[in-house]
Amino acid sequence: MTIKLAIVGRPNVGKSTLFNRLAGRRLAIVDDTPGVTRDRREAKGRLGDLDFQLIDTAGFEDVTDASLESRMRAQTEIAIRDADVILFMIDARAGVLPMDEAFAAILRRADKPVVLAANKVEGRAGDVGISEAYSLGLGEPIALSAEHGEGMAELYAAIVAHEAGPPTEEEHSEPRPARPINIAIVGRPNAGKSTLVNALIGEDRLLVGPEAGITRDSIAIDWQWGGKTYRLTDTAGMRKKAKVQEKLERMSVGDSLHSIRFADVCVLVMDSTEAFEKQDLSIADLIIREGRALVFALAKWDKIEDTRAVAEELKLVARESLPQARGAPLVTISAQSGVGLDRLMKAVEQAHTDWTARVKTKDLNEWLYASIARHPPPAVGGKRIKPRYLTQIKARPPTFVLIASRAEEMPESYKRYLVNGLREAFDLHAAPIRLIVKAGKNPFADDPS
Repeated sequence: MTIKLAIVGRPNVGKSTLFNRLAGRRLAIVDDTPGVTRDRREAKGRLGDLDFQLIDTAGFEDVTDASLESRMRAQTEIAIRDADVILFMIDARAGVLPMDEAFAAILRRADKPVVLAANKVEGRAGDVGISEAYSLGLGEPIALSAEHGEGMAELYAAIVAHEAGPPTEEEHSEPRPARPINIAIVGRPNAGKSTLVNALIGEDRLLVGPEAGITRDSIAIDWQWGGKTYRLTDTAGMRKKAKVQEKLERMSVGDSLHSIRFADVCVLVMDSTEAFEKQDLSIADLIIREGRALVFALAKWDKIEDTRAVAEELKLVARESLPQARGAPLVTISAQSGVGLDRLMKAVEQAHTDWTARVKTKDLNEWLYASIARHPPPAVGGKRIKPRYLTQIKARPPTFVLIASRAEEMPESYKRYLVNGLREAFDLHAAPIRLIVKAGKNPFADDPS
């Protein structure tokens, strides 16, 4: 079923920019001047494997007289009434304004599924605005840059949760099936990706062979393991840009990048005899920067003679070459014989658990004060940096905001100390952790919750 998605919000928050991105073409005029869009505009759109009937609306004005602004508001209210899911956008750089609060109150009364998106987060500019968005009472905000395409995977996941709509009376007795966990199988050409997928699903579903580059398209296969549904995506091998010459191969690599961005967990498959070469490190770094959970799979392990020594050596290489991927599990496998496949899937399951983890604010701040007591922040220019408050603003991956005095002067070494401490204290070893340090007062100090 096609979802009818209404994009709403006050003027100039980026609604038309997102409308154009989801529609795949420039249908709505975009300008910095508020009020460019005046009518409802509809078009077909797509995000991942979701199809939409998109509705772009005029910026919401809190007026009810006979003016043009009032008539624009009426058009927005019609869109809200007709939509299956409402995407409410705010400007993260501006923060939550009174008009956003008035709009949120209307949406809470509308009794429709609402996805809250904080737009214009380019370059961390909107981190505090994301924190403020929680006060709207519409759930976890999604950090977006409609202009640059950031946050599209998180937007996809939030909308998928509402895809089936509210349950009917007959459906109340049956739990709604969970969304499949998306696993992207990635790596260099001929690393053994397709062989691994065939071994996992127990059939020769994908063409394999000694020739590099057999897989061209990203192939998605639904599959069950341990009572959970997974969507395995086999991707084309990713080479250095200089070696990607043919147009078809460039398209294949682009498809692989798309699969990474929409994955929950990425399994980086490497030939054990030549693991952690420069291109492997580049792919791993890309996965971490995209905020996906990462599992290393050392394939063709049956070719290794001194397995213990090689395993220790590769673990050391991983720690030294990819400190940003610290904690990512490393699993040895042989897809041909089936060795290590259960261990691989257990690592994927743990990585997904860590990636979606949430930590209570109370527990975070108790840990923070204990960590500061053990190892206080350094004094810069004779004045000590004072961390005041820590909260998690999102999962997938776990992202934390630390409010501190002189935040811009906090050394990277101390941020690493805090991130490593978070991993150990809350058992978040297998997912990337993002820590944002901001100056200012505790934005949740007056929050009764």
